[in-house]
Amino acid sequence: MKPVRLIRSAVVVGSWTLLSRGAGFARDMMMAAYLGAGPAAEAFLVAFSLPNMFRRFFAEGAFNMAFVPMFAKKMQNGEDAKGFAEDAFGGMAAILTLFSLIGTALMPWLVWAMAAGFAGDARFDLAVLYGRIGFCYILFISLVALISGVLNTMGRFTEASFVPVLMNLLFIAAMWMAAQFGWDMGLTLAWTVPVAGVAQFALTWAAAAKAGYVLKPRRPRLTPELKRLFVIAAPAVLAGGVVQVNLLVGRQVASFTEGAVAWLAYADRLYQLPLGVVGIAIGTVLLPDLSRRLSANDLEGGRNSLNRATELSLALTLPAAVALMVIATPLIAVLYGRGEFGATDITNTALALAIYGAGLPAFVLQKTLQPLYYAREDTRRPFRFALVSMCVNLGIAIGLQPLIGFAAAALATTLAGWFMVLQLWAGTRAMGEAARADARLKSRIWRILLACLVMGAVLYGAQIALADLLAARGMRWPVLGLLVVTGMLSYFAAGFALRAFRLSDFQSALRRRG
Repeated sequence: MKPVRLIRSAVVVGSWTLLSRGAGFARDMMMAAYLGAGPAAEAFLVAFSLPNMFRRFFAEGAFNMAFVPMFAKKMQNGEDAKGFAEDAFGGMAAILTLFSLIGTALMPWLVWAMAAGFAGDARFDLAVLYGRIGFCYILFISLVALISGVLNTMGRFTEASFVPVLMNLLFIAAMWMAAQFGWDMGLTLAWTVPVAGVAQFALTWAAAAKAGYVLKPRRPRLTPELKRLFVIAAPAVLAGGVVQVNLLVGRQVASFTEGAVAWLAYADRLYQLPLGVVGIAIGTVLLPDLSRRLSANDLEGGRNSLNRATELSLALTLPAAVALMVIATPLIAVLYGRGEFGATDITNTALALAIYGAGLPAFVLQKTLQPLYYAREDTRRPFRFALVSMCVNLGIAIGLQPLIGFAAAALATTLAGWFMVLQLWAGTRAMGEAARADARLKSRIWRILLACLVMGAVLYGAQIALADLLAARGMRWPVLGLLVVTGMLSYFAAGFALRAFRLSDFQSALRRRG
């Protein structure tokens, strides 16, 4: 895949992710209005995080990082890629069916491990109930992640990218129906989780079947290829576990402050928008591309793809990070400030958002640096790096919690994210020229930073000038839109003036394939 084509594919993934995140905003805005940061909201957020946490542990963050390079190489070399995928599908289905049953039975202990601060109040019982209803989601969404890896390797990004859009649309429809018919909102959200899992699985399975990969359940068997897959995946599984420990620490710290679990979750939704649109999109496309290039010994092509992906990521992520820090309060006030979501909720969610914003470039850079390791089937070093970052996260979150409260969880996530990037970058020094920044990337990074500083100053002044209008009920939506557009125009004007990027860079990325 040529660098321009790689970026175009990333734009396709990013566009669907943008739609998904937009639908996710609508979902969270409805949830904030109906439930605020109350017990039902916090209980559902913890319950829903359980299958998602283990999904990232088993599938997206670990198993798939080992599966995709092996599957891509089998396709490249004309080997039995379909048989390998079916063996992996059968093995994962068997393991996760058993795990789902065990997790459902042990739900009270899982909830306590996620949020010990819930013990003794209504949030705990609600979280256990919601968790038992939706924990089977891990089975369906993990199989979806594996099938998506097959589709992405084949260059079919649209079907897999629609998966999260479908889930958010189902949540929106469910909440609307609950409001119309008087259903319990918390229970409605909980039952939507397994329904969404089945729908997402059906969508991706049908897409894979249409592409010629009818993945049928088969009796699990430990083939030599699966043994190698598990050997490669084991460090990545452990690394994924470390990441989830970091999230677990954050929720534990937050659970001792009433409302904090919801504040962090709503802030997370906003910073996940640019992370998903840019970082996850680039990472999704870059891993199979680098795997194929390394298999073909195309080191120069791999380096070019990596540098252009990094350049585009920074050009779009750094201004987003500055904006999240500078205008955090008006963003939260306009997007969430209604119904049960009050002034205290706005202030604390904005604080968490500003802290997360400072870590956004680190989270995106991780998505561009990690494929350098996984494409080489090197999962051990990322695991060691993740262990060190976990210790940093633990120390900051637990050490600062008595001093700054729930904000320690967000600060620990951000600082640990930057420490992870430093380790990943240092580790690439041994990979030679294929992993080095080229002259174009080096010359443009500082120009992008200067353009971001200009934008930040403009946003800060505009926020002060528009403060009264941002607080007016009938005007705040268009005024927030004006504020965002002002920031974008100032950034791109400064960027073009400083030659941080050229119009042709974005035109080539957005142009459809011929």
